[in-house]
Amino acid sequence: MRVAFLGLGIMGRPMASNLVKAGHEVTVWNRTAGKDVEGARSATSPADAARGAEVIWLCVSDTKAVESILFGPQGVHESLAEGQIILDSSTIAPSATRRFAERVAAKGVQYVDAPVTGSKIAAEAGTLIFIVGGDEAAIERLKPLFAATGKKIFRMGETGKGEAAKLVMNLQIALIYEGFAEALTLATKLGVDAETLLPLIEASMVRSGVVDYKAPFVLKRDFSANFPLRLMLKDIRLALEAAKEARVKLPGLETVEEIYDMAAEDGHEDLDYAATLTLLEKWAGVEVKGASAA
Repeated sequence: MRVAFLGLGIMGRPMASNLVKAGHEVTVWNRTAGKDVEGARSATSPADAARGAEVIWLCVSDTKAVESILFGPQGVHESLAEGQIILDSSTIAPSATRRFAERVAAKGVQYVDAPVTGSKIAAEAGTLIFIVGGDEAAIERLKPLFAATGKKIFRMGETGKGEAAKLVMNLQIALIYEGFAEALTLATKLGVDAETLLPLIEASMVRSGVVDYKAPFVLKRDFSANFPLRLMLKDIRLALEAAKEARVKLPGLETVEEIYDMAAEDGHEDLDYAATLTLLEKWAGVEVKGASAA
């Protein structure tokens, strides 16, 4: 397929590369110059990239960036043609997604939201999970692209529902990891070694995919960004905004947002969200680590 891929960040660049490897004709564009993908044509603007593409795939940081790329100067809207599909793998506000879909529908363009879960490692391996909202026929057309970059597709309903489900997923990740980080901090303060505690966690009902994935990084004190703290904070705020629109109270997430705010102010915003642990450690006067990091 002819694909315009817009956004070559932590997730987007390996996704675009996997599309090229699968034999798709890919044109790429990135807001910051100097990034490219081997085997893909580099465009001069979103409008240039989108011209003649069957699918215009976005993977950028926030709602404002998506709106600018779609409708700003030299934006995608200048090149839109009937029959194209906009595929958005950014994590943005569900209400904004619906507004954007309505604007492009006037030109006969379908809008599918497909945020992902799986982090940088899954993007590189082509094993992402897509959380999708949109027309079933449009999603069927997109399956070759999903197959080149991921392992599973979950359709959550009409356009906007993919974004809503992604925020619900990240809400849980943030809360689960916060519980794990607090548990490790208290255990260390009470003299229980983290590496001794982990087998107990793994053997019990406390076990979770979040802990399984993050524990090895935490024990090595490796907080390099698989999912930057600043982006998780953005998603937490999006979830709280969506909850406010829906008149839903999320007291646990409101507390976690405060912790992320303080961790960002502490200079950790470009580290992995697991670095929120370091704030808890500072307050407790301890450091959680495994034998390999000792």
